[in-house]
Amino acid sequence: MNKTEFKNAFFRISKLTAAIAITGMTAFSTVAAANQSPQYSYSIVDTNQSFCTDAQSVLGECPTEEGKTGFGQDAQYQGNAPSYSRNNDGTVTDNNTGLMWAQTTDTNGDGKITAADKMTYDEAFAYASNLELAGHSDWRVPTIKELYSLMMFDGEDPSGLNGAGTYSIRPFIDHEYFGFESGDLSAGERLIDSQYVSSTKYVSTTMNEDETVFGVNFIDGRIKGYGMESPHGGEKTFYVMVVRGNTDYGINDFSDNNNGTVTDKATGLTWQQADSGSGMDWPTALEYCENLELAGNSDWRLPNIKELQSIVDYSKSPDTSNSAAIDSVFEVTPFVNEGGKQDYPNYWSSTTHLNLKNGQHAAYMAFGRSLGYMNGEWIDVHGAGAQRSDPKVYNGVDYPEGHGPQGDAIRYSNSVRCVTDSNTVFEVQPESTERATKQYTLDSSDTSMDAHKPGNQQEKGKTKRSNEGDRQGHDPFTQMDTNNDGKLSRDEARGPLKRDFDRLDTNNDGYLTRDELPKRLGK
Repeated sequence: MNKTEFKNAFFRISKLTAAIAITGMTAFSTVAAANQSPQYSYSIVDTNQSFCTDAQSVLGECPTEEGKTGFGQDAQYQGNAPSYSRNNDGTVTDNNTGLMWAQTTDTNGDGKITAADKMTYDEAFAYASNLELAGHSDWRVPTIKELYSLMMFDGEDPSGLNGAGTYSIRPFIDHEYFGFESGDLSAGERLIDSQYVSSTKYVSTTMNEDETVFGVNFIDGRIKGYGMESPHGGEKTFYVMVVRGNTDYGINDFSDNNNGTVTDKATGLTWQQADSGSGMDWPTALEYCENLELAGNSDWRLPNIKELQSIVDYSKSPDTSNSAAIDSVFEVTPFVNEGGKQDYPNYWSSTTHLNLKNGQHAAYMAFGRSLGYMNGEWIDVHGAGAQRSDPKVYNGVDYPEGHGPQGDAIRYSNSVRCVTDSNTVFEVQPESTERATKQYTLDSSDTSMDAHKPGNQQEKGKTKRSNEGDRQGHDPFTQMDTNNDGKLSRDEARGPLKRDFDRLDTNNDGYLTRDELPKRLGK
């Protein structure tokens, strides 16, 4: 019996044996119980990833042998499958977590989800506290862990779409149960402006000392820290999905097993107490955990991204606690980051972060600063506790000044912390499932706004190409001033400028000049 066959047999037999020993159930009831996960206070919903990838692309079938690129990835380890119930009263219950959600982000009740439904952080709290829905008044803005429980990684990131057209996009949330929409293109927003606010503020700051709140983007599949102030002026606004019930969700209960492992009694996961001590690429990370022998156990695996996010401690950060964003029961190997500061690493997950082009990126959690190169220096742009993605292997391109409009640091080598449990089932060839997509028709202006243009990058052995204009020289005023008359009409204004047009038009002449714009846009 090879390791693959052993894993399939082990997980099923161990669950059946435990059930028989504890309860003396019949064979029929035991088989049924084998498909039920234990009732933990913090049940982690599976990512719903059922496709396998190598370092580049989606595969027709999963790797079947240890040592093959991608063996032991997310899709081959199946946990608590997403399961929701419509309550036919404007709410949806998550059958795994026990959390009840408002079904839609149509907060103004006009039957549509648009930019008009978005709220500031303070407005979201006021909305939740005053909401009466389905006979309940105990609604709240979700924590980042509660909100992330809805994330589904069979989604496809549309960032960087190139060209007008109609695109079929699968969001990172089950939009057949939850009212979901992208950014409001008709209001001048980008397609990817689908940020949902959480109640979890970053304990440090991002960008230029900006107060920051964490949010989940359900169209590009990320957690980021967002500045409370909008770069277009005023406060940043978000979609708001309120929640109630299970106030224990997201609260860890760690126990040091004194054998190099830590068990979270809240989730049933047992973790490697130390990390890998050094970085590695994604295929090596998978192999590292598959081959790990620790505490008499050989059934270790690379955690999926939702499992990994479950151990983030959002009350910590390098700048406030001089530590990684994780409980002190864990050992973390520090390193010197791109800006020359002592920092704490990103950790690989087994989860591919798919986009509309390829499967070249895997998701990671930042337990230290989430760096970007802005205005000539490396700074924390997304916060410790952000979830992003990096290329799985080195592809010959370096990013000495980051990538994208915020100069995100790109690392081909991240650290590893392995996990094990008795509930997850190994499936060498998981059953493939496919959720419905949503269609979006974009014109050329929509795609140009949506594109994540590369920052300075350098192919190994070639001269660096400068793209400073993409990040620092971009002038939204000129882009919106389509008739080049030096002012913006209401029809030309986009996004927050369109929404706040009357407030910004201080002389009431029906136009916005550079002098009337917020300082960041008026230069």
